[in-house]
This record gives sequence, C-alpha cells and structure tokens, in this order.
Amino acid sequence: MLFCRFASTASRRLRPTISQLLAQEPDPQVILSVTGHIKSVRKQKRVTFAAVSDGSCPDGLQAVLSPDDAHTLTNGCSVRLTGRLVQSQGKGQAKELQVDKCEVIGTCDPEIYPIQKQVLSTEYLRDHVHLRLRVDSIASMLRVRQCAVDAIHDYFRREGFTHVHTPIITGNDCEGAGETFRLSPVAHRAGSSLPPTEFFDRTAYLTVSSQLHLEAFAHAISRVYTLSPCFRAERSQTNRHLSEFWMLEAEWGFVDRVGDICDIVEDSIKHILNHPGLVGDLDVLWSNGDAERKQGVLEAKGMTPWARMSYTEAVKELEKVKSKFESEPIWGKPLKSEHERWLADQVVKGPVFVTDYPSVLKPFYMRANDDGKTVACFDLLMPHLGELVGGSLREERVDLLDKAIEHHGLNKRDYSWYRDLRMYGGAPHGGYGLGFERLIGWMTGIENVRECIPIPRWAGKLLL
Repeated sequence: MLFCRFASTASRRLRPTISQLLAQEPDPQVILSVTGHIKSVRKQKRVTFAAVSDGSCPDGLQAVLSPDDAHTLTNGCSVRLTGRLVQSQGKGQAKELQVDKCEVIGTCDPEIYPIQKQVLSTEYLRDHVHLRLRVDSIASMLRVRQCAVDAIHDYFRREGFTHVHTPIITGNDCEGAGETFRLSPVAHRAGSSLPPTEFFDRTAYLTVSSQLHLEAFAHAISRVYTLSPCFRAERSQTNRHLSEFWMLEAEWGFVDRVGDICDIVEDSIKHILNHPGLVGDLDVLWSNGDAERKQGVLEAKGMTPWARMSYTEAVKELEKVKSKFESEPIWGKPLKSEHERWLADQVVKGPVFVTDYPSVLKPFYMRANDDGKTVACFDLLMPHLGELVGGSLREERVDLLDKAIEHHGLNKRDYSWYRDLRMYGGAPHGGYGLGFERLIGWMTGIENVRECIPIPRWAGKLLL
C-alpha cells in the first residue's frame, strides 16, 4: 500500500505553463486547462478576447470566449480556462485558446484595482511594489534575472567551480568603509534591570561582501563562487545604490595575474548575454529604450577582448578633458562616476578594465604591486553605467598583510582567522564581485537599480 501511494504521488505533474503550451504544436483534439490573471479584456458583440498571463513568458495567451462566458471577467482577476489550443485566426499571436469553460477563481474590482492599463509612473509602482510584479516590464525583468542566474551557474559549473553558501551574519566589515548594518543587542525579559546584550560573543553585522569567507573556501576547494544578498547602510539616493542587493562573487586559488581574473569576468558576462532565453524579454525592456545603448550591449557580446588600461593611463586620458568634469581627475584620488562613464562612453566606447589603482584607495586585502604605490586590482567600467565589477589578487604574504591591516586601522585580532589562511599553506589567489542588479540594468537599459530587483530597499524606504 505504501509503495502504491508513493508511486501515485511520484507520477503527478504540474499542468503546463503558458510558456510551455505556446512551445507545443497545437492539437485541437486535446482539452487543456490554463490558469493565470487577466491582463485585459476586449469585448465585441459576438466574441470576447482576453489576454491571460501566468508570468511564464512575455506575451501571455489570447483566450477567445463567448460574451456569456466572459461577462464576469475583469482586469486583475484570476481564472481557470478550459478549452483547445489552436492556430490563431487573427494577427499579433500565433496561437490562441478557444475557451469552452471559464471559471473566475479570484475576483478583482476594476474600479479600485491599482494596476490599470494606462501608463503608470515608476514612483507609483514603487508604492505598490507587491502588485507591480504583474506589470509587463517588471515581469520581464524577473525573467531576465532568472536567465542570468541560470547562465551564471552554467558558466561556473563548466569551469569547475563549486557553488557555496556563505554567511549573511558576520563579524567583519570586508570593505572597511563602515557602511554595515549592525545587529541590535538582545533585550532581557520585561522587568529585568540588566542592559541589553549581544546575541553572539561579539558585535555582529549583516555582510557587505562574501569575499573574505570565500577565501577560506578557496583554500579548501580551489574554485568557488556564490550569488547571495549583501547589505550596505549607505544613504546614497543615486540610481546605482540599494541597501539590500545581490552580488555574484567568485574566488579561486593559484592565480597570480590580474589579467587572468579579467578574462574570466569578460567570458562569464558574455556567456550571460548569449543566454537564448533572454530574447523576448529583452525586446520588451528595450522597446522604449535608448537604441544606442542597446547597440552597445549587443556589440559587447562580440567585442574581443574588452579594453584594458591602468589607473595611471586612465587619469592621463581624463586630464586631457578635465574641464568637462565637476571633479578634477587627480592621481591618487578616486575616479568619480562621471570619470568612469567618460572612459567607457567616450574614450573606449565599450567595456574597459581599469587596473592597478593606488593602494590608498583600496581595501587592505589587495595584493601590493612591486612599485609600492599600487595594488593588483581592477574595476570593470561599462558604458552608461560606470563600475560593474571590482576584483583583485589577494595579499598572500603575511608580513605585507599585517602592514596593510595596521595601515587601515583594523584590529589584527579580528582577522586572526584570515591570517591563518596564509600561515597554513596559503597560496596566491584572487577573485571579484559583480553587482547583480547593476548587471541587469546594463543588460536591459533599466535606468534605476530599484527596478532591477523585485522588492527594493533603500535609505528612508522599507517596502513590505
């Protein structure tokens, strides 16, 4: 009996999604059932056309109903439609559902439904973030994210990397910028006179980067990567910053050239851009976008190799046109967003790796170059965006790591485990981090990263 029950359960399948149905050849003899939300209803005297979507593809499915069956349909309601998938007689779609039975599963009052058919502002949709997922552009963005994730896993699996899960709660500020969210001390029971205490044995924060932990993984499993959430308590309100975002980070051992890391970055991004599932949704997202920007993304797929220049060379290029900038480019100072965009948009006219920044501008863990002034690192700058990726060789020499920790004013005791990695069989290694929402924005032409993540968090606003 147990075996029969297990066999019966194992044989069950979910009904096909609209995307899966549209990929099949229609068979008018087969009765099938479709579920989803009504996007629009167009009623005529003898027939009603309804666009139904389950979020599985950009176009959705056109359903053809009799007026009697369709009188309860409204925008936003959820339905189960039973009928036959046939070749469409009209223009605009290849297939349609000839409906025999219509069931309204969840009603929706069209008078108060917030997601109407007219154009809705970005700000309005942010205020209705739990419903904006039904909007075509946001749904397409979600599917682009999924394709990008699939491509990332495919690429790193092909290259022999292991996907690992790194901690969200940490005792270290990887970047040393002080932009961490601290976990609040735990209050004692009501009525207790004792002060709040730390939950752990030390102050804890939400991670700003998985890199330091990935280095520990890489000393055991040579090639590792993670795609995980990161948190930064910065109050910037620019279109490139979020308080909670996702980061692709990779780390591997026995690499001793920054150029080798750049090669992997370039190759992996091109692999993502060539994912076949992106086509339809990118068409939706670029439909009202900047044609020049779109062309730049398309050209980046075939541009081999992407340009590279040192920080020193970059500053020299910027100095030639310094009157164009609000902030003067000076060697030893950070490149501003306007500098980064100029290098990618005007100087290179495409992606560019800028390498070997002054050590004073970078975190403690980057490997010192022989000149004593710069570190073996890079930033990848993209047209119309600026920085997308940052990476480096990591300092594997204990004496130089100790000097860097001291120079940055950090407590050596807090990084004792990090030093151990060098003490016990440490080897040259390196890696990088890629801002996932920035990648989505660059690929799709979406201007603000708040529209590149399902439910955005930023300073002053906590939605849901």
